[in-house]
This record gives sequence, C-alpha cells and structure tokens, in this order.
Amino acid sequence: MTMNKLPETPLHRRMPAEWELPSAVLLAWPHAGSDWADRLESAVASYTAIAETIARYTKVIIVVPKEDSALSALRQGSGHDNITIVEIPTNDTWTRDYGPISLVCGDNSVKALNFGFNGWGLKYAANLDNQVTDRLHECGILPTPPENHLNFILEGGSIESDGNGTLLTTTRCLTSPNRNGSYTVEQITQYLCRELGVSKVLWLDHGAIEGDDTDGHIDTIARFAPGNVILYAGCSDTADEHYAELESMRSQLQTFTNADGQKFNLVELPQPKPIYDESTGRRLAATYANFLALNNVVFMPTYGDMMTDRLAAMTIESVFERPVVGIDARELIYQNGSLHCATMQIPLTLL
Repeated sequence: MTMNKLPETPLHRRMPAEWELPSAVLLAWPHAGSDWADRLESAVASYTAIAETIARYTKVIIVVPKEDSALSALRQGSGHDNITIVEIPTNDTWTRDYGPISLVCGDNSVKALNFGFNGWGLKYAANLDNQVTDRLHECGILPTPPENHLNFILEGGSIESDGNGTLLTTTRCLTSPNRNGSYTVEQITQYLCRELGVSKVLWLDHGAIEGDDTDGHIDTIARFAPGNVILYAGCSDTADEHYAELESMRSQLQTFTNADGQKFNLVELPQPKPIYDESTGRRLAATYANFLALNNVVFMPTYGDMMTDRLAAMTIESVFERPVVGIDARELIYQNGSLHCATMQIPLTLL
C-alpha cells in the first residue's frame, strides 16, 4: 500500500496547539504487568502526585487494568471530583503516544483520531496500548468513535503543532524503518498535511539526548509556545555529551520558518544537571522541554535541582504568561519518559 492509496480525508480540519483548548488529561496507571514492576511502589506514588496536582486545575481520566488500593485512596483525595477512573488494560503508562490526537473541524467541532502505535518501532509490547483510544469510546469516555488511522504509525510525542498550520517533528523518528519506513519524507509530509490539516512540516535532523528510546521524540527537545516561539533544550557545557548535538539543533531551528514564512523566536531552556540510574550508570533523559501546556496552566517536570528548576519555570512562564506548576519527574525518567510523555490532553468538547 502506498500513500496515494490511502482514503481521502475531508478538508477544513486543523491540529490545534496543545494549550489552545480547555482539556482533560489522560493518564495510565502503573501496574505489575508494566515496565514499572520493579519500581511499582515509587511509580504509584509518582503517578498519584501527578494526578492530584493536575486535578486541581482540570479533569483527569485514569485508565487502569483493575482497581487497586492506591486508586481507591486517590478517589478520596484532593480534587477527587475531577478524577474519573476507567478499567482498560494497558501494557504501559505513556498515554502521550497512544492516546487520541485531536483536531478542530471546519464547524469548530473537535474530532479524535486514532493512529497506530507499535511500541516505538517494535521495541516493546503494545497490543493493549494500541487499543486504548478505541476502548475509551467503548466505555463512553469518548462519545463519538475516533477516526481510524491505525494503518499509519504516529505517536503523539513525535509531533508538535503551533495551531496555525505548522508541524514540527524529527526525521529520525518518523522515518525509522519499523514505523513507516516504506514511505519517503515527501510521502509522510503529504500524509500529515492532509490528515492533520497542516500546511508545513518542519523536519528536525538533530537533538538526540541520552536515555530517550523513542528514536528522537520532538517533545524532549523542542516545543512550540504562544507568540511564534520555539522553546528548545539547550546545553552550555562544552564538555557535555549533548553539546554538539543540541548546538546543531539550535542552528537548524534558526533556519526554520512557520507556515506564513516568519522566522521563529527561539527561547532556550536550561539543561538539568545529569541524572544517572544508580543501578546501571546510564544517563536518564531529564529535559524541561517535556512540559504539558494547557489553556490555563503549564505543568513542568522538575528534577530536584532547585536553582535550575526555578530558572526553567521562569523561562516557560515568561513565554506562556500563565502559571507554571512543577511536578517531580525523577521517577518517570527511570523508564525513559517524563511528564509530557505520561499525559495526553483531551479537549473537553470531546468528552
């Protein structure tokens, strides 16, 4: 099958910016059958803090294979009226990559799209995660069936929209052989423009960071923000292993223009101090670019370094001009993700 044989999609659709619409947030609960099995107690504590913090600002939907005592306690905690728990089996907890992707249609309605998810290029089991979006409809969370795009592999963390026709992604991820490797960059560009309602796709060739096993998700290195801004992960330490790669990324970002031909305003995010897995010595993928931006607040991952955490929060707040709430993400990075990876916004009009 080639791109030209894919079904035509109605026009007049647009991928909104993440912060554009009032939204609920989708989480998946860590369990013994997930990669969190060896760190389950600390993972549950981390996800409890995430759910309770977000629930102070908006609705939270948690999918879990079955009820457990931690979830029962969560129902009674702060913001419990904003928390909905549904029983849906999962392989793992990274809802950013298998949750519904939302588009705004020409009549201002919002549509959920369901793309294929194959465990980041067949690295991990994903058979259950790949069904979560459809099951959200089956259990009544999504009243309207999601639009079926399961024949194309697309993770939410691999794309970034400015809401005005520009999509940002990385070449290494979207063209990896075990995702959509039979398609050229030109074919994938054509597909994304048609299905997501964008007019320009920017392909970033640099920015790989240690500890990221997604083949270079854009949400770990460069993010759109209001005012035609790109917030990007920087590195000022010439001795750091990331320095050359992030400098090359910055240079390429300087050449990019949006769908209207305007250059972006680039704002650098500080680099967290390196964090290592104490059992293996590997460097973990700590990055402030992995924030979750909603219409009324930005949730930013923190890493236990008060000075750098504060600088990152001030930088993000100056761009978004809304409160920035820090959430400790040190547990999340042990499984190669961070705060944005663990969450997916769902516009309230979809629910």
